[in-house]
Amino acid sequence: MTVMPRPSILSVEPYVGGESKIPGVNRIIKLSSNEGAFGPPPGAVEAIRATAAEAHRYPDGNAKAIREAIGARFGLDPARIVVGNGSDELLALLILAYGGEGTELVMSAHGFMMYDITGRWAGCRIIKVPEKNLTTDVDGMLAAVGPRTRLMFLANPNNPTGSILPQSEVERLRAGLRDDVLLVLDSAYAEYVTRPDYDAGAKLVDASGTTVMTRTFSKIFGMGGMRLGWAYAPAPIVDVLGRVRGPFNVNASAMAAGVAALAEKGWVEQSVAHNTEWRAKVAAALTAAGIKVWPSEGNFVLADFGTAAKAKAADEAMKQRGLIVRAMGGYGLPQCLRITIGTAEECTMVIDALTAFMHG
Repeated sequence: MTVMPRPSILSVEPYVGGESKIPGVNRIIKLSSNEGAFGPPPGAVEAIRATAAEAHRYPDGNAKAIREAIGARFGLDPARIVVGNGSDELLALLILAYGGEGTELVMSAHGFMMYDITGRWAGCRIIKVPEKNLTTDVDGMLAAVGPRTRLMFLANPNNPTGSILPQSEVERLRAGLRDDVLLVLDSAYAEYVTRPDYDAGAKLVDASGTTVMTRTFSKIFGMGGMRLGWAYAPAPIVDVLGRVRGPFNVNASAMAAGVAALAEKGWVEQSVAHNTEWRAKVAAALTAAGIKVWPSEGNFVLADFGTAAKAKAADEAMKQRGLIVRAMGGYGLPQCLRITIGTAEECTMVIDALTAFMHG
């Protein structure tokens, strides 16, 4: 007799993170995980060092300092902020708390893979809605909602496509949902967006009792290794998350680093300016080389080579130069590679490598 998990667990394909090593290559340029181009802010690094001597102490289970720092930075009520071990944990807690066997979770066809993975873990039926030009189709999402639908996830900007919905479309999506459907706005890349018709989600959270916004310190704040994310939610949902999260779910170093990162003067502005400049340069150069580049509002571009074979060949050509990017087969886009916007030197290396590949 073998102990067996719930059947839905066996339908889960484990998440595979971006590669980080190439056998036989000394210098690796890792552009596969959308990590911030400049690493963590200096103040965050110092905060991590400062907490090391107190590593034997449990962290503040109420996360008071980091919640207050987030609230002050973004003009939000700290009482309605929940922090997590990366935003992934908060996404999972929401799915486990509001989904489960007999419910449905709706997402776009090329949405973030963790919605599908955690949804299956919870026992939800996952409904993936085809996109239009690699952009979420609001009408299609609404049409996919059935009596058992309890959750809808929208990454805005979306990973891995880089596409975005304007605020008017997000509001139309929320307005078309029943009040018993939780809309989760995953805004991991919000800081990189510069267009005026965008809101990361706080407005809809305030206007609706069934909308949650999630954010992360893993991207623009360069703290992916520390695992720190947060959610802004209506008070009843904050109460539910407080009941299901672990009592010390975020470590002390991560919280201290987060407070320091938020206080780092000019960090976000410098990072956004760099990303906007080099995302455009990379897109223009790859387009000139004959590669289709999908419009992106994140810190990455999606390069479309037309066929899976050509994308694989391009991937191998880049690895020969020590460049690691992200193959997109797992997202149903085998003809594409997702390329993080790194430093100016790293972006130039990408341009040179792919230009040589296309002209080879």
